[in-house]
Amino acid sequence: MSSLDRRTLILGGSTAALALALAGCADTGTPVPVAAAPAPVAAAPDDTTPPGSPAAITGLEPKYTAIYAAVTTEPHPVPAIKPSILKPAFVRRLVPYETKEAAGTIVIDPYAHYLYLVQANGMAMRYGVGVGREGFAWKGEAVIKTKQEWPDWYPPKEMIDRTPGMAEKLDALQSGIGMHGGAGNPLGARAMYLWQGNKDTLFRIHGTTEPKSIGTSASSGCIRMINQDAIDLYGRVPEGTRVVVL
Repeated sequence: MSSLDRRTLILGGSTAALALALAGCADTGTPVPVAAAPAPVAAAPDDTTPPGSPAAITGLEPKYTAIYAAVTTEPHPVPAIKPSILKPAFVRRLVPYETKEAAGTIVIDPYAHYLYLVQANGMAMRYGVGVGREGFAWKGEAVIKTKQEWPDWYPPKEMIDRTPGMAEKLDALQSGIGMHGGAGNPLGARAMYLWQGNKDTLFRIHGTTEPKSIGTSASSGCIRMINQDAIDLYGRVPEGTRVVVL
C-alpha cells in the first residue's frame, strides 16, 4: 500500500511551512476498531429513500429535495441544503464509471471533487466533495479502520495556534483538547477514519458545517461531504473498506 503524499502548507505569502503530518482533521480520539461489517449490497432501484437512510443504491437519479431535505431522525439537527448552495454537478447520483477497482471500493478524484463508491456493472454512486487546499492535498491508499457518528474533534495544537479564536471554542474532553460532536462540529454528522496498516493517517472522510465548500479545495487535507451525503455513505460502507485517492 502506498504512503500518503505528505506535502507542506504555505501560510499566506510567507515562507512558513507546516508538516502535513499535522493535518487539520487530526483526531487523537479515534474509537477502538471493531470487526468489519459485511460488504454493502445494492438494493433495487428506489428514488424514494428517506434522506439520511442507510438504504442501498438508488437506480434512478434522486430528486434534490428528497435527498437533501432536513434530517429529523438524528440526535442533532441536520438542516436542508438549498439548491442554490450545491451545484448540480455535485448532487449525489448513480453514474457510469469505468475503473479497475472492485465493487465496494471508494475512489476519490480530488481534481474533479468527486468521491465514487464503486458498484457492479460499471456503475458508481458519485458524491461531490471538498478536498485539501494546495499544500494539504494527499494521495495514496488507505482503509476505513473505524467509523463514528457525530464524532468529537481533536485539532492538533498547530492548527489551534494558527487559527484565531479556535481555542475559545474547545473544551477538555476525554482524549484531549477538542470539541464535542454536534451540529457545530467541523466533522459533521459522520466520520470515517483512514488508516494504513496499524497507523492512523490523521485523514478522514467526514461531514461538514460548510456545505458551500463542496466542489472546492478548502479543507485541511480531509475529504468533506454534505452531511446528508456523509450519512448516506456511512450507511453503505463497512469498516475495512479500501479507499483510493487519485
